[in-house]
Parts: sequence; C-alpha cells; structure tokens
Amino acid sequence: MAEIVNLRQARKQKARAEKEARAEQNRITFGRTKAEKEQTKAERDLAQRRLDFHKRDDNEKP
Repeated sequence: MAEIVNLRQARKQKARAEKEARAEQNRITFGRTKAEKEQTKAERDLAQRRLDFHKRDDNEKP
C-alpha cells in the first residue's frame, strides 16, 4: 500500500528546505567576521585620509 502524504505539509517542508538553502548561500556570500569588517573600514578610512591630504586649498593666497 502507498504511503499517504499530506500535500500541505509537503509543500511547507519543501519551502522550509528551499529557504534554508537560500539562507546558507547568503551566509557564504555576505557573512564576514567582525575583524574583516574592521579591516575593510580601516583601509577605507586610510584611503580617504590620504586623499584629503592631497587636496588643495584654493582659499590660501600664494
């Protein structure tokens, strides 16, 4: 005899599995450690400071 399957529960279970797979992919794609985030921020700040130091002040008289 065939096993009786509740289609509503089967759909919900399939949706949960798909959602978990999508979440796992997002963790791989977007997940970064705190140290990695801080390193990126420090590099960005350093680049911005270097750029600011090279700006000319047009208000100064020669």
